[in-house]
Amino acid sequence: MRASRLKRFLPLLVAAYVVAELVLLVTVADLIGWLLTLLLLLAGFVAGASVVKRAGVKAFAAARKGSVPEGEARTAVTVVGGVLLMVPGFISDVLGLLCLVPPVAKRLQRAPMALLRKGPLGDAVRLQEQVRMHRPDGKVVHGEVIHEDGTPAPGPYDYSRRDDEGPYGEIRR
Repeated sequence: MRASRLKRFLPLLVAAYVVAELVLLVTVADLIGWLLTLLLLLAGFVAGASVVKRAGVKAFAAARKGSVPEGEARTAVTVVGGVLLMVPGFISDVLGLLCLVPPVAKRLQRAPMALLRKGPLGDAVRLQEQVRMHRPDGKVVHGEVIHEDGTPAPGPYDYSRRDDEGPYGEIRR
């Protein structure tokens, strides 16, 4: 679908989606009752929040170690699945659960990078891929600070110290 067609039909697609979600919600509520329907929607929200949190913590822990998280696209698909679970409605819940099923997620992993390469961030993504080609392990190169007089620094840099003495006011309590 070209961009102009997408702009023309996107409001219609969104409206059709909302109507389908509402019809399904009312149908399910008539079958199992409103209270159980609301509990299912709440459970979907809690499960989605848990999925997003777990994926975020995993990516943050990998970033703190200095490594690139394995399967960045897999993490993106997992986060999308979690967000879809958080959106109220049963169609979005089914789509979110499909994003979490490994065979489906594996096929969807290709989409984020393809979209990024074509989108406004395409140049940055290509540059990142080129940098990885030159340094495929992505590890930090450890070094040592040598002062001008030739002595090595005593340890890690202390960010709490001031490098210069220059005019600072006193703190009075």
